[in-house]
Amino acid sequence: MSNKKLRRAGLSKDITERLAVNNVLTCKDFLSKNNLELLKLLGLGYYSLQEVVKTCCKACVPESITALELLERRKSKNFFETTLPDLDKVLHGGIPMGTVTEIAGPSGCGKTQFCVMLSVVATLPANMGGLDGCVMYIDTESAFSAERLVQVAQCKYPEYFRQEDSLLQLTRSIFVDVQQTCSSLIKRLTSLEEEIISRKIKLIVVDSIASLVRKEYSGSGGKSLIDRTNFLSQQAAILKYLAEFFCIPVVVTNQITTRFGQNPTPSDLEEGAEIVPETDTGYVTAALGNTWSHNVNTRLILQYLEGQKRQVLVAKSPVAPFTSFTYTIQDTGIVQEVDGAGHYHGTDPGIQNIRVRSSLPLEYATKK
Repeated sequence: MSNKKLRRAGLSKDITERLAVNNVLTCKDFLSKNNLELLKLLGLGYYSLQEVVKTCCKACVPESITALELLERRKSKNFFETTLPDLDKVLHGGIPMGTVTEIAGPSGCGKTQFCVMLSVVATLPANMGGLDGCVMYIDTESAFSAERLVQVAQCKYPEYFRQEDSLLQLTRSIFVDVQQTCSSLIKRLTSLEEEIISRKIKLIVVDSIASLVRKEYSGSGGKSLIDRTNFLSQQAAILKYLAEFFCIPVVVTNQITTRFGQNPTPSDLEEGAEIVPETDTGYVTAALGNTWSHNVNTRLILQYLEGQKRQVLVAKSPVAPFTSFTYTIQDTGIVQEVDGAGHYHGTDPGIQNIRVRSSLPLEYATKK
């Protein structure tokens, strides 16, 4: 990664300090300068400078790795349990470590509730199904609630969080970072490497991945669409790198959009709506289109059912079939219904129809 800090690139302390004085802090800052500029900054000979440049370049290039090394890296724990028993079972143990998992769905279906619950679980010790670490919760919608976090913890694990010290440790382990622009979000993501190490981050949450994109790239012009695609690709690359390199789960939430007709235009793909038109020419699906859809490893879709019941669909997974589970939102977080599991007729996860109101028919999801 070109944004790696120079002090982690294998350079001597003397060189990094000289560069820091001139605000050259990352490999990208260093490699963006020409030889003449670097010679002036460091006061080295030409051949000595070339050795420094080579060291910096090597630090930016991802090293090749064998399948055996990947297995060994993930040997300690392959999955992060969601605490939804049937969902964990179909996913072979839970959310895969070292991957990006998306939770998509309409407003009010429990996306943030799901993330808050996962954040609580991540802080628990390993013998309780947790990751025994901290959480980086990046909030783009100002939706995170510390009160709800404490409520879920106390109701879901009353014995463990009975003592005030346990609650204090929980709240100190969740680092909430509010980002309000696409550029600040990218800058924050590129600076996470050192914090993952120093703060023992074991889970990254981005809630939501679509909010800022739809705010800043809402136009239908060609340039806006190209810029949006480039931003999503850059964002996905960073998140996948962090997940794979540190072997931790990355969870993101996504919103919904309405597609119209057989061949929707780019502007149609990003004009969000929560009610399907009463015709057969429109349907609701996850936002951000195919570019983003192909970048997530696992996609869970949340949708409405009758009354207080909701449904989670495993719409994309390298190990699981198209499966559906019924759940409700309670004081303990997301709670799976005992008899709510089944299979459904899946489709391309990028165009998976999502139910947004309980009065609409659920024609595509038939239980076997």
